[in-house]
Amino acid sequence: MSVATHIFSLVWLLYLAATTRYAVQMFQQNSYRTERYNRWLRQTGEWHSHMNIVALLAAVCFAFTTHLAAIAIFGVWMTIIAVAEFSIKYKVRLVYTMRVKRLIATRMLLTAAIIGVVHIYAVEYTLVAAMLLTLDYWTILSNWINRPLEAAITRWYYNDARRILRSMPHLKVIGITGSFGKTSTKHFLYRLLSERYNVVMTPGNFNTTLGVVRTIREHLKPHHEVFIVEMGAKQRGDIKEICDLVQPTVGIVTSVGEMHLETFGTVENIARTKFELVDAVGAEGLAVVNIDSEAACRHLKEHNIRATTYGIESADADYRASEVCYSQLETTFNLKHGDRVDEGFVTHILGRGNILNITATLAVAEHLGVTVAECRRAVKQIEQVEHRLSMRCGGGVTILDDAYNSNPTGARMALEVLAGFATSGCRYVVTPGFVEMGAKQYDNNRAFGGDIAHANPDGVYVVNEVNREAIAEGLKDGGYAEERISHVASFKEAMAELQPRLKAGDVVLYENDLPDSFK
Repeated sequence: MSVATHIFSLVWLLYLAATTRYAVQMFQQNSYRTERYNRWLRQTGEWHSHMNIVALLAAVCFAFTTHLAAIAIFGVWMTIIAVAEFSIKYKVRLVYTMRVKRLIATRMLLTAAIIGVVHIYAVEYTLVAAMLLTLDYWTILSNWINRPLEAAITRWYYNDARRILRSMPHLKVIGITGSFGKTSTKHFLYRLLSERYNVVMTPGNFNTTLGVVRTIREHLKPHHEVFIVEMGAKQRGDIKEICDLVQPTVGIVTSVGEMHLETFGTVENIARTKFELVDAVGAEGLAVVNIDSEAACRHLKEHNIRATTYGIESADADYRASEVCYSQLETTFNLKHGDRVDEGFVTHILGRGNILNITATLAVAEHLGVTVAECRRAVKQIEQVEHRLSMRCGGGVTILDDAYNSNPTGARMALEVLAGFATSGCRYVVTPGFVEMGAKQYDNNRAFGGDIAHANPDGVYVVNEVNREAIAEGLKDGGYAEERISHVASFKEAMAELQPRLKAGDVVLYENDLPDSFK
């Protein structure tokens, strides 16, 4: 082999490593689901991206020409792309789980095998085959090859989790699901029940079946008395699958909204999925449902489902937060339950949505024997949940961080907080809008633009391209001045433009943030 071949092979290996890491990272961000990854490839055009085109041209050039200048140009080009890829700091980094390591290993072995076969029969086509192996669809094939092994490993972990749960017959299991609000509710409930019980909850975003299995195997101990399980869903049956494992006796449905419509299709399908938790709890358990959520309330009535209800706006809710008063430092409210009124609840948590979440936890806490005095003390000590309308201050500037929120109702509540925030400075909104809403995505983001216009901040930064047109149109419909709108490619770019403008007294709302799979 010539020196040029050796050099070109090293360049290709560097390029292969970069493209493999990126492809697997995006596959992970799409929940290891082939249909979602395929949709992402089609929507972003990654399957015919400049990186793959460069690789293919370089391979053809090397295989069919002896022009060293052309080979050198493509080699340098590939090196630049590979180095640039490795230098990017992604918001959601690739987590090298055992599954990811097996996926990468399979893809590399597949690459070696195909290059070896091609080399035996047609040496000149070896690099062409090698470059084609950098295409994103090889990740899907590698995942398909690994599927039987992954299924066997998952089954073993699942059965081990069931064994642990069977060994704890007195454990109280509480399920929490909803289109939004479930993580905050989980944290709030953990704090309230800790007044009386030894409690464990699913950490972070461990709200899938495998996440719950991992929590049981790594965190659940014999001394725990209550297990709080956050349950997420992206398609029908996801909640039932978790319920079949943990067998909850208490369930909270925080909301039903237009989340993940691309996979659910309709809001009714979302409601049916969320209410799989209520079905699992059964008549002898406690189901707690937010009837301020219109779709959840409608589902209750249409299907004649018995449940304990809660809300703020709904006068007929079983548990209702009333006399809600907001200030910059705290929120106060009373709790009505039938003819009883428990007064004097104080919290440092912001927003109407969080008061709703606390109300749900108060209903469950009473059911489990936590006294009003204990609840009142716990509510006052509840800490903010990061990125869920949490507040932080620095240099006189207040940041309202709602970066994890990605639904119209929650965003509207965050804008209410921004508009009512007592400040002598300016107000700004930084947002990419909402995603995964199927046919309603444009309309919902346009309505969101109108909501922002109604809140009337001093400046709006629309991040990414995915919802730019819809949000801009909504802002225009709401009479918002075009010169106060900035369109930026990333959150980093928004901060670079906004930072020099900020002064003491200003307030900035971060409303949602998208992973790297959205451009």
